[in-house]
Amino acid sequence: MRTDRPLRVVLAEDSVLLREGLIGLLGRCGHDVVAAVGDAPALLAAVEEHAPDIVLTDVRMPPGFQDEGLHAAVRLREQRPTLPVLVLSQYVQRTYASELLDSGDGTGVGYLLKDRVGQVADFVAALCEVADGGTVVDPEVVRQLLRRRRNPLERLTAREREVLGLIAEGKSNGAIARALVVSEAAVGKHIGSILTKLDLPPAEETHRRVLAVLAYLRA
Repeated sequence: MRTDRPLRVVLAEDSVLLREGLIGLLGRCGHDVVAAVGDAPALLAAVEEHAPDIVLTDVRMPPGFQDEGLHAAVRLREQRPTLPVLVLSQYVQRTYASELLDSGDGTGVGYLLKDRVGQVADFVAALCEVADGGTVVDPEVVRQLLRRRRNPLERLTAREREVLGLIAEGKSNGAIARALVVSEAAVGKHIGSILTKLDLPPAEETHRRVLAVLAYLRA
């Protein structure tokens, strides 16, 4: 059953206009935004300070505008498995979305796409549902995650799979180039394409080649 109690919300959104709009919207619906921040470190600090009923966060934030907000949400769920988290984003960041939705016991978590929220009342209801321990996920998010889980390598060309297999053997770019009789520049282009197709954007705290190899081994 959806809760009707006022919620204490920590909001993380780098767009000032959207952030202020959400503060006003939630306030009119009887909820209290106890902290509104624009980057992931501030989100972590705000949760530590305010112990909110729920976190509402975007995915892409400064400084890299990659997956900082979603990564922070995963960290928060690792530290506080019962903390409700609702992601509201324009993007499906599949690298961490699965981790977030699998975190804790899989309850009190949600992922909505901004452009697909049709009614304000539906959004507020989803927020309350997640705060009450429910799970709310946009069908498009589910579709993309299922496509990734089927076989993340299906998007790669035969040559890209060959390059990834050699990476998994521990070969350097130079060694791969010699094995395939191509230039190192060509190998670099293949690797860039592989990382893009496997949805592995640059991130300070992860090694993308290792993650690509893990995807290869799992498939």
